[in-house]
Amino acid sequence: MSTPLLLEYFDRLPPLHPGDDEELWAAGAQQAIKGFRSAVRKKYTEGTLQRLLESGNPQVRRAAVLSLGLIGTMPSNAALAGRLDDDDPLVQRFAADALWEVWFRGGTPEQNWRLRQATRAADPAAGRAALDALVKAAPEYAEAYNQRAILFFKRGDYTKAVADCESVLRLNPHHFGAAAGLGQCYLKLKKPKAALRAFRQALAINPGLEHLHDTIRSLEEAIDRE
Repeated sequence: MSTPLLLEYFDRLPPLHPGDDEELWAAGAQQAIKGFRSAVRKKYTEGTLQRLLESGNPQVRRAAVLSLGLIGTMPSNAALAGRLDDDDPLVQRFAADALWEVWFRGGTPEQNWRLRQATRAADPAAGRAALDALVKAAPEYAEAYNQRAILFFKRGDYTKAVADCESVLRLNPHHFGAAAGLGQCYLKLKKPKAALRAFRQALAINPGLEHLHDTIRSLEEAIDRE
């Protein structure tokens, strides 16, 4: 499939520029994105889109990353993570968003549905029970552990959150969200050195987490003063 065709589909979307609010853009472009997804699904395989991530044309990389966020699966995980340090800022942003989408699609269709239902549960206890059941049924589904870690963190159960974050990173070493979450857990547990290691890991995976620079610097200074 020729590259210009993917660009033709991509150019039909409303323009998005570095610095624009991506959530507002996506909200306003819902119908156009649906059309883009449908067109891409009909003409491109996931493998072809992965190869287009290596294009020298940043517009092609943007289109390929966005496409994989819409239709990609876990086999695209490593390829998308490789674009987190792309020299094009929009490719970086699309890659981070695409990874979250792919991670939520990391199980079977039924498991993916169960995860989304669990994260939408109004009752935290019901959400916890649903996540416990999902982790038991799908022990290789990394995002199930990650969402349970988030729930544990909100409850103040930081030790259990640490264990789940570590499970996520064992199953999916590209999961910058779990690495950053691990750092936050260690901060709550007053373990600054462990927190520093986790935040450095998150930033190494995703250089776009620029807010972590200040956190890392503060931790380094605090540890030096000990």
